[in-house]
Amino acid sequence: MPNLFDTLSARFPADHARPFAWLEDGTCVTYGDMVAGSARYAVALDACGVRPGDRVMVQTPKSIEMLMLYLASLRAGAVFVPLNTAYTAGELGYFIEDAEPALFVSDPARRDAVAALAAGLKVETLGEGGEGSLPALAARMTGAWTTAPREDDDLAAILYTSGTTGRSKGAMLSHGNLASNALALHDHWRFTGEDVLLHALPIFHTHGLFVATNVTLAAGAAMLFQAKFDADAVMAALPRATVMMGVPTFYIRLLAEPGFDRALAGPLRLFISGSAPLSAEIHREFEARTGHAILERYGMTETNMNTSNPYEGDRIAGTVGQPLPGVDIRIADPETGAPLPQGEVGVIQIAGPNVFRGYWRKPEKTAEEFRNGYFISGDLGFIDGRGYVSIVGRAKDLIIAGGYNIYPAEVEAALDELPQLRESAVVGVPHPDLGEGVVAAVVPRDAGFADEGAILDALADRLARFKQPRRIMFMAQLPKNAMGKVQKTVLRETFADTFSR
Repeated sequence: MPNLFDTLSARFPADHARPFAWLEDGTCVTYGDMVAGSARYAVALDACGVRPGDRVMVQTPKSIEMLMLYLASLRAGAVFVPLNTAYTAGELGYFIEDAEPALFVSDPARRDAVAALAAGLKVETLGEGGEGSLPALAARMTGAWTTAPREDDDLAAILYTSGTTGRSKGAMLSHGNLASNALALHDHWRFTGEDVLLHALPIFHTHGLFVATNVTLAAGAAMLFQAKFDADAVMAALPRATVMMGVPTFYIRLLAEPGFDRALAGPLRLFISGSAPLSAEIHREFEARTGHAILERYGMTETNMNTSNPYEGDRIAGTVGQPLPGVDIRIADPETGAPLPQGEVGVIQIAGPNVFRGYWRKPEKTAEEFRNGYFISGDLGFIDGRGYVSIVGRAKDLIIAGGYNIYPAEVEAALDELPQLRESAVVGVPHPDLGEGVVAAVVPRDAGFADEGAILDALADRLARFKQPRRIMFMAQLPKNAMGKVQKTVLRETFADTFSR
């Protein structure tokens, strides 16, 4: 495949006056605007000294200009490196030292702090409203831009993992990785040029940047581009949308809104969820309220999307569906790597054109994470007789209590079925007799509810005794990252002394 931008642009609508994005202020950005704008940004990158293969590191608020910068980076043959906007200036030094960017694009308010992190670092700025030195430079640029030729294995982006264990690692994603996944998802989810995607996701992450944006572009479709998730803004925009992509937290918050009902959501053709597990209870509640079965899929920073529930067919609550075309999933023994029989729980291993090229400047770590051509995901799961994949948790989250293996997802599923609870997360913490004790952090539906005994009694007939939590901890909300994934490391630290008191 050629440069990812060429792959996508070959599928843009012939009429470049067609909308690409509607902004929250009512502005319509056409495909012509996007093509011309990304060309100007590509010329600006060249003027800043960025050459093919150079890294362009970006930490700016979500904006349509940032999307144009992403496309410009592709067109320039550079490597796009978006960073979570929550990282502090003090944390950025590691990423700058590791990636050695030719250019850092910062929020204007942080420009001086970023520039002080590395001698000679070239810093330009881009703000939420499209202000800053880089858009000002791009606005002065004229003339056409010829997209740089790239091969399948050439890097298009580096995404840093969330770093829940040790330092963040830079996952190297190639033009071929991203193109193959965008086209597979475009076909699997039946996207067309008539679709309008409600886009309220961040764009420093694979979900909002590669899944949402690349699939929209591959279809020549349009998006309703929102700076962040706001329930009122999302509900106001839904009548104009045909598809919504979100994380489970989005759907949980929408279900808390009395006005979110079948009349509002019913006309859409598809709701998609990812980036964190969607509980079976929320899946069922959403379907009862709207008539839609949310389509859950499974992906990783290192692999893009791996599986998806079907567009037509059973979308089974609690599963992430079947492997996408071209993707090979197998379940293996975590110790030996030997494939396991159908239905047995083991580590999920993945092979296919979607799988990344390895970790930036970490060949030893890369070698550790592959076995016989398969990427070792670190997720534990099993495949049923219909080929549906179910994930029971991360290998590092497995709880071993009194010699028994306990999968948090199974306990969480039982908790989430209880009418008193909205969300749950289960972790193991040190226990003087059992090695680890099961602790459940829960968010009640009613803020005043905190009856631990009632929850434990309700679980008595739902779970074997060894799987039942020994403590229920009530919280106003679970700690989550920007993509809505529960931060179990935080929970383990918070409740580490539970059984030593």
